[in-house]
Amino acid sequence: LPVLRWLPRYSRAWLPLDLLAGLAVGLTAVPQALAYAELAGLPLQYGLYSSFMGCFVYFFLGTAKDVTLGPTAIMSLLVSSYAFHEPVYAVLLAFLSGCIQLAMGLLHLGFLLDFISCPVIKGFTSAASITISFNQIKNILGLQGIPRQFFLQVYETLRRIGETRAGDAVLGLACLAALAALRAMKSRLPRAASAEPLAARISCWIVWISATARNALVVLFAGLVAYSFQVMGSQPLTLTGSIPRGLPAFRPPRFSTAAPNGTVPFRSMVEDMGVGLAVVPLMGLLETIAIAKAFASQNGYRIDPNQELLALGVANILGSFVSSYPITGSFGRTAVNAQSGVCTPGGGLVTGALVLLSLAYLTSLFCYIPRAALAAVIISAVVPMFDAGIFRTLWRVKRLDLVPLCVTFLLCFWEVQYGIVAGVLVSGILLLYSIARPPIKVLEGDVLLVQPGSSLHFPAIECLRDTVCARALAASPPRSVILDCCHISSIDYTVVVGLAELLQELRKHGLSLAFCGLKDPVLQVLLSADLEGFQHFPSREEAERCRGAEPWDGRTDPFTSSTESS
Repeated sequence: LPVLRWLPRYSRAWLPLDLLAGLAVGLTAVPQALAYAELAGLPLQYGLYSSFMGCFVYFFLGTAKDVTLGPTAIMSLLVSSYAFHEPVYAVLLAFLSGCIQLAMGLLHLGFLLDFISCPVIKGFTSAASITISFNQIKNILGLQGIPRQFFLQVYETLRRIGETRAGDAVLGLACLAALAALRAMKSRLPRAASAEPLAARISCWIVWISATARNALVVLFAGLVAYSFQVMGSQPLTLTGSIPRGLPAFRPPRFSTAAPNGTVPFRSMVEDMGVGLAVVPLMGLLETIAIAKAFASQNGYRIDPNQELLALGVANILGSFVSSYPITGSFGRTAVNAQSGVCTPGGGLVTGALVLLSLAYLTSLFCYIPRAALAAVIISAVVPMFDAGIFRTLWRVKRLDLVPLCVTFLLCFWEVQYGIVAGVLVSGILLLYSIARPPIKVLEGDVLLVQPGSSLHFPAIECLRDTVCARALAASPPRSVILDCCHISSIDYTVVVGLAELLQELRKHGLSLAFCGLKDPVLQVLLSADLEGFQHFPSREEAERCRGAEPWDGRTDPFTSSTESS
């Protein structure tokens, strides 16, 4: 257990920092939990049900002191797509996602996440930022009955803009402005030096606390405004409504659900969730590991990715027993945790306890929270996820990476799963193409020197054979070939067969093929294959000398031309 590595050496000096960090994260987590449940299309209490188990599990199993687990905007968007706004589906999705994540951790399959490229992730998060933000415009404007699909949502919102409720719009825009101002204030707040007067340090501390707990402050202010209108007998705001009081029952998720025409069995529920059973656990793992790596690198410690998979899997499985929907690492709350100076995962205990206290004693007050305020909290959280600079960066660095970025970005507006799957497929095709068509440098002289730029795998052998035969036989007179294998670290059986056929084809024309610069694993494979006519020289110079060519002295190039094919 990772907790056994740090708990025995826990310092008393860490306790106030962990308490402060847990409190700051808790003040952020409670209003966000309510807002994210709204985004997921679930009753608001399910956001709180999803916000405490991850804190307790990560205390025992987590390897990054900064990471906090709980509901996030991305995960809530996915749950909205695959749970059909049904709590039974959402809780079962958490259980099944946890099982998949736990299995991947036990089998050390975390490397599969490496096949989801950065352009795909950036395309998805940027599209999700726009989708989620626009999804909340209806709550800012007080509109009802807006469809979930993005393009229909845009059309209906614009068509019904005249039905805007003035109270919701004014409050929503005021909350957005307040959140933006507090965020800007925090980013520009100078660090108070110990030499400064006590009053200055206290002022900085108050501003920092206010800016860090901005979500809670804004929701509290909006709730007071709504309560004031309620007392006066008029209510121009759309409220969240009553939330059941008390802690959720500890019970396993339901593996069937009632329907108007009977019971929906477990198999049908799994079929309904479909590709979501792959997308949700993978995106959860991706978010958690990316956040853990980023903050571990920033703060100078290391994490165990497979242990993170185990922690997330156990958190989702146990969370499903308290009616949680799928959770993952939260970038915003993790940033608050790190900036608060947290020293161990123990800060999560305070956060979890604060959520439980809210469920036990404060739910009767949550009914006065306006939907426009929760919408402002969500928009404020997801707008920074849009990375406009990535398009310009990829244009400068590698323009081909714009293809998976744009495919993912555009298709995510249609359906999230189509965008992610299409982006991964396009990235995979580009990766396979680079393997199938490696760069091959051809230098012409008394002999033909051919140098593949990377390892040879079975899709690439035909390209190598065609290049060698075309250049060797087209030369006047035809020339023997030296294959410089200095960049080749591994080959497979298909490559061995292709090289044997290349040897035979050149020998038919009275030419030879010699190998140089073979690494030991590749040399052992070729010797084991017992290729007819196989010749190997330790270095390029020795190979040239034995073929009757002038050796290369390192100062002048004896070859008359140089080309590169790919």
